[in-house]
Amino acid sequence: MNFLRSYLPILDWGRHYTRDALSNDLIAAVIVTIMLIPQSLAYALLAGLPPEAGIYASIAPIVLYAVFGTSRALAVGPVAVVSLLTASAIGQVAEQGTAGYAVAALTLAFLSGGFLLLLGVLRLGFLANFLSHPVIAGFITASGILIATSQLKHILGVNAGGHTLPEFVMSLLSHLGKVNLPTLLIGLVVTGFLFWVRSGLKPLLQRLGVKPGLAGVLTKAGPVVAVVASTLVTWALALPEAGVKIVGAVPQSLPPLTLPSLSPALLQSLLLPAVLISIIGFVESVSVAQTLAAKKRQRIDPDQELIGLGAANIGAAFTGGYPVTGGFARSVVNFDAGAETPAAGAFTALGLAIAAVALTPLVYFLPNATLAATIIVAVLSLVDFSVLKKTWAYSRADFIAVAATILLTLTLGVEVGVASGVGISVLLHLFKTSRPHVAEVGLVPGTQHFRNINRHDVTTDPNVLTLRVDESLYFVNARFLEDLIQSRVTEGCAIRHVILMFSAVNAVDYSALESLEAVNSRLKDMGVGLHLSEVKGPVMDKLKTTHLLHDLNGKVYLAQYDAWSALAAQPSRRAAE
Repeated sequence: MNFLRSYLPILDWGRHYTRDALSNDLIAAVIVTIMLIPQSLAYALLAGLPPEAGIYASIAPIVLYAVFGTSRALAVGPVAVVSLLTASAIGQVAEQGTAGYAVAALTLAFLSGGFLLLLGVLRLGFLANFLSHPVIAGFITASGILIATSQLKHILGVNAGGHTLPEFVMSLLSHLGKVNLPTLLIGLVVTGFLFWVRSGLKPLLQRLGVKPGLAGVLTKAGPVVAVVASTLVTWALALPEAGVKIVGAVPQSLPPLTLPSLSPALLQSLLLPAVLISIIGFVESVSVAQTLAAKKRQRIDPDQELIGLGAANIGAAFTGGYPVTGGFARSVVNFDAGAETPAAGAFTALGLAIAAVALTPLVYFLPNATLAATIIVAVLSLVDFSVLKKTWAYSRADFIAVAATILLTLTLGVEVGVASGVGISVLLHLFKTSRPHVAEVGLVPGTQHFRNINRHDVTTDPNVLTLRVDESLYFVNARFLEDLIQSRVTEGCAIRHVILMFSAVNAVDYSALESLEAVNSRLKDMGVGLHLSEVKGPVMDKLKTTHLLHDLNGKVYLAQYDAWSALAAQPSRRAAE
């Protein structure tokens, strides 16, 4: 039973489900459902899919996540960045509006779900850590700009296109003479209204005496008001006859049973995009889930989250959807509305299913410009250029990573941008660890503590060189330590003992072991002893299986103070530089 609970969290929280939890989950589900109806339609538009695909992608995936996921508040479904990545990926293998395009979306969701499931079963969630937070911030900022720019064609009522910012801008400029004025008016009014709703409606309602909780709910329903109002105006004034593009007929049914394609050529074309979508979606989802869980002192299991998201994406592949993940905005709304368990998601799926059956005829006259405005207002909140200023002040390397990711995403496209972001993250990690911080330390007078000689007034001995290695040793940085010791211990110098303080070393790989053996041999030929101190247990266990300790031209000391006491002969004070 414990094994089943580890893979089916519903068996854990379901045992303790109460009436109060049911009430809170139902209230949260109603609020999130109201928010998701226009949002799902809009994100399907962004992905280049029929509007119903957004609703379908918000039903089965939510239910499956409720069964397999560990977050109590995460709301799974289509999100802006994943929708953009989907459009970019399947736009290269099929033409938008064709059956092949929809099948490619199903296949992409299937591949993404399979990849996430594989990572979860193998407990490989840590791999997402190779995508650094500055790179993620840069990619999301650039994606927000691309998404907003791509939706301007719907605001203007033109057939512009492109995959990069320069392509979008040039295409929009070339179509300025074909702008549809009624569409532009609807787009501008709805965009302005939605921006005002975000910043001004809640304070206004509170000044009118509405309670903060209710004011927040009414604010979240702002997009629904925009949808209803613009739909009624478009219908009443017969604006489609004036060139205003509308959603049109949406199938009035539950999600259909669909099958992804198993064509080897299609699978090969979509494999890399599926991996990138999975990584980005997982990182975004886990970040949101961990933030919300911390507020209630709960915890999530990242590896089980992989399984939950994998199941959700596979569910989308078989029910007419496309790749999904945990969304920030809807999850925060779900949390603030009082959701206590993943059952809130299941109730949300029920609400969306009712909407798919009963309400879809009502969106026939919904202007595409309204959906575009909904997307623009949502994604511009993702744009955060302050990360450039912060990383410039704190770490120039991280600044370069952020700036490069933003520029590459905007100029070469989202797939190149995210792939470059992953590559830059890995290269930054390798660069930083290839030059580990190694401090020469001395004894703080009157204590048994050793500190950096350049930062503290410490006691040193001209015959003893103590180096504190502040990084695990592996093939990337092994030669760095070897070269450093060689540069410090030269023929004719006064140093007779070298102590490597290993208090911060968690691992020594075979390349680093060979470097240590080379250092030991070289120092032995020079008549200089090599000693180790404060070696951690797991590291010592590994070293005991090698010849290093047997051939060591010195000793291994439990504490650095023991090594100092045994080897230092003529200590002298050294002031910090």
